[in-house]
Amino acid sequence: MFDSLRFNPFKFNIFSTITFTLIILVIISADSLLSNNLSIHSVDDENRSNHHELQTHKASEPLKSTSSDDQVRIKVTEKITEEKGRFPELQLFKSTNLTPKFDSRILEFFGRYQCKVQFFMTWISPAESFGRREFFVIESLFKTNPAGCLIILSNTMDSGYGYRILKPLIERGYVVQAMAPNLYSLFNNTPSKIWFNDIKSGKTDPGEIPLAQNLSNLIRLAVLYKYGGVYLDTDFIVLKDFSGLRNSIGAQSIDVNGNWTRLNNAVLVFDKMHPLLYMFMEEFAFTFDGNRWGHNGPYMVSRVVERVAKTQDIDFTVLPPMAFYPVDWIRVARFFARPNGQNGEIWVEAKLRHLKREAYGVHLWNRQSRRFKIEDGSIIGRLISDHCIICRHTYSS
Repeated sequence: MFDSLRFNPFKFNIFSTITFTLIILVIISADSLLSNNLSIHSVDDENRSNHHELQTHKASEPLKSTSSDDQVRIKVTEKITEEKGRFPELQLFKSTNLTPKFDSRILEFFGRYQCKVQFFMTWISPAESFGRREFFVIESLFKTNPAGCLIILSNTMDSGYGYRILKPLIERGYVVQAMAPNLYSLFNNTPSKIWFNDIKSGKTDPGEIPLAQNLSNLIRLAVLYKYGGVYLDTDFIVLKDFSGLRNSIGAQSIDVNGNWTRLNNAVLVFDKMHPLLYMFMEEFAFTFDGNRWGHNGPYMVSRVVERVAKTQDIDFTVLPPMAFYPVDWIRVARFFARPNGQNGEIWVEAKLRHLKREAYGVHLWNRQSRRFKIEDGSIIGRLISDHCIICRHTYSS
């Protein structure tokens, strides 16, 4: 939605002659660029560089341009870009007929069931791409947390097709439902609202990283802040009961002294309205960079926790890599491969015992592992066999 600065062709009197000329030039220039298949960005790089590190926990006012002509140019360029189909990511913000009911649905959901643990996932891809691995992740969740409840925040899965995917688990009594999130209400009264408004208005450049990825990074923070519980990525095999965890985030790596060097946001466990979640949303909104992978995800939570550890006393725990990330993305291929000879068998058995004893789950690093086949006798294959409910297609990719 565009604000009062949006170009209106029936109100020329509100613009100066210079401004109107500028608009025409922008339209001509933008159309020329589009015809040559070049990307048009709705925000200047200079605008993006004005975001500063936060010094307090109170959200600041969104930064504004000092030039009304610049604002008009941004609106017009974005308008043209959207109409030409060059800005498809904005489709992520479209509402469905179920979107306005999100708040009442989620409260009714948690009111109806006595959830031992409230789990959340996000799915911003088409429902048709929700595959066997993703389904098994949900199986593993309920195998280890049968009294838990799962909400999948997704427009596409909140459909007849999505229901058919989840139906085998629902028929077995497990509490899982996909819900189309109302981003307006979810982000309201949080620092997330600032970023959301700036993205929609064109004040913030979404960058080269898929907007869906960064939107998922933010949705998980907002939903935990408003409702509390556990957020899981859809490529995380659950191996333990999560009911004993509170206010926890996992280290992805540590140094030789055992101090964490990087955290990750693929698994988050937090109480409702936890202050660290608020700080994460502040950092996301005011240091957003859509051109650097991980900047608004793992690197973002790492930056905030590093600052908090030095300056404040907040109740949360950083768990060691073995808790959520027992295998690094560089070495994850070994978990998918069948054991090589007797030594390989011994290694697999030892690793499985270690995982059972120490790990809450295994992050599969789908960005790297999606091309790997789950081979017979592999660690992942064995975990699936031990933690599935319906137990079909164990060794398919």
